Amino acid sequence: MASDKRTMAALAGSAQTPSRFELDIRAGLSRPAKSIPCQYFYDAAGSALFEQITELPEYYPTRTEAAILHACAGDIAARTRVGTALVEFGSGSSVKTDIVLAACPMISRYVPIDVSQTALSSAKARLEAKFPQLSVEPVLADFSSSVTLPPDLAPLPKLGFFPGSTIGNFSHDAAIKLLVGFRALLGPGSRLILGADLRKSPDILLPAYNDASGVTAAFNLNLLVRINRELEANFELSKFEHLATYDEVSGRIDMFLESKADQTANIRGHPFHFAQGERIHTEISQKYAIAEIKDLAERAGWISRAVWTGETQLFSVHEFECA
Repeated sequence: MASDKRTMAALAGSAQTPSRFELDIRAGLSRPAKSIPCQYFYDAAGSALFEQITELPEYYPTRTEAAILHACAGDIAARTRVGTALVEFGSGSSVKTDIVLAACPMISRYVPIDVSQTALSSAKARLEAKFPQLSVEPVLADFSSSVTLPPDLAPLPKLGFFPGSTIGNFSHDAAIKLLVGFRALLGPGSRLILGADLRKSPDILLPAYNDASGVTAAFNLNLLVRINRELEANFELSKFEHLATYDEVSGRIDMFLESKADQTANIRGHPFHFAQGERIHTEISQKYAIAEIKDLAERAGWISRAVWTGETQLFSVHEFECA
């Protein structure tokens, strides 16, 4: 009986252990400058909303990068060895991956890394049906943290794939640290295909993050929907609004949720106060000059081998090699 009580107590204690999501949200909202890590955008609803964003007329990055990949895929294939493993960081729906795989039949294994099990399962089913010779081996993980690849990949040549200008969601120091981690994971002789958004007019940039149909606003506000659902919170969505700003000097887009009133919201009974006009920082999206992204990669130990920008010069795709 005593043993049963100890077991029940242990289970009860385990059930009360806050998740990483809860710890990060509470820590971020307790800071003087409130923030939420952008990785938490991507629950099922957030992932679906982001896919809608990529199809918006204002949102140029996805279609521009896809066009560049189609144009440079032959060059990428020419330097890809038979038996190569393609490792994608933050794979999402893996739509752009099709372009690389179609051009590179010498790739025998694909390892998508993502935090969404739904996205990984869907990509595995779709790609194995489309490319029967391909082995798809998903890894459920946050690519910015410690990741373990299937051990039998060790002797294979590796091609890293990091599209979508996700590198722009990191500060410069964090981006260098991330690229150092990619280099360590992929190993000597590996290559990395990386997409990076370029600096451009605010007239093009700001509508891409504040579309007329309000999909980006819904994507941003979905963070509060998720917090309400998963953390027993009571945020009133009507009292917050989406805001995107651009600093031309730093080349950085910042997204916020701005409080429209003086208010208090509770997470599992713990209150968080918001003054009218106070902002929750939810994302950065750094825009680069080509020399800037090359410098980041070189400081992380990568050597620049090629860069493609397409006719519009809106976006860049880079190929780096592990030094």
